Amino acid sequence: MPTPPLDRRPVLLSYPLRGLFRARNSPARRVPSHGTDLMGTTYAIDLIPVDSRGRSAPWGWRAVGTTERPDAFIGFGATVFAPGAGVVVVAHDGETDHEARRSQLALLRYMAGQAERIRRGPAAIAGNHVVIDLGDDGPFVLIAHLQKGSLGVRVGERVRDGEPIGKCGNSGNSTQPHVHVQVTDSIEWTTARGIPIAFRTSAGTELPAESQLIAVTAEPDSR
Repeated sequence: MPTPPLDRRPVLLSYPLRGLFRARNSPARRVPSHGTDLMGTTYAIDLIPVDSRGRSAPWGWRAVGTTERPDAFIGFGATVFAPGAGVVVVAHDGETDHEARRSQLALLRYMAGQAERIRRGPAAIAGNHVVIDLGDDGPFVLIAHLQKGSLGVRVGERVRDGEPIGKCGNSGNSTQPHVHVQVTDSIEWTTARGIPIAFRTSAGTELPAESQLIAVTAEPDSR
């Protein structure tokens, strides 16, 4: 599936996290941001909660050589907020929060299973996730890798911008607790096309650069 042109106006979102977090796999760095257009990920972005030193978790021997418990990470269990107002059209729960992987050895083993996760479909990739229809039959915003058992919304429910919808987890295709955000024109994942995004800030709007630290303390304006 070809990457859509960049001349489409970005969909404006609110950040789904509070506190300090880092942007990774940003479309400000490259498009497609995750190296593929698969399942509408063309303009997706990952947001990783971090501490005041910019670390997602303290470093120890497990971070160097093996897997780590997800609850050792700053972001695990952090409240995730709706990045826009709309109607919930997908609310998938029940996927396990697996061990985190920061060591190269553990990452290599994990990547070896990537093809199998893709074969299993969206739940194996997105893990526990919520999709909100921001308009009338789109666009759709996906918030992925939520903590098992944390979803607080149901299909058909209307949510406000900034309303809590779940907690940050490590489910699906995730190597450490974080929130994955993308916007698509459809929830038919085999044909969905990604749509550019940007985030509202107190100064206007932005698309975070790769590894940019972002601090959000205020509630977003209701849109």
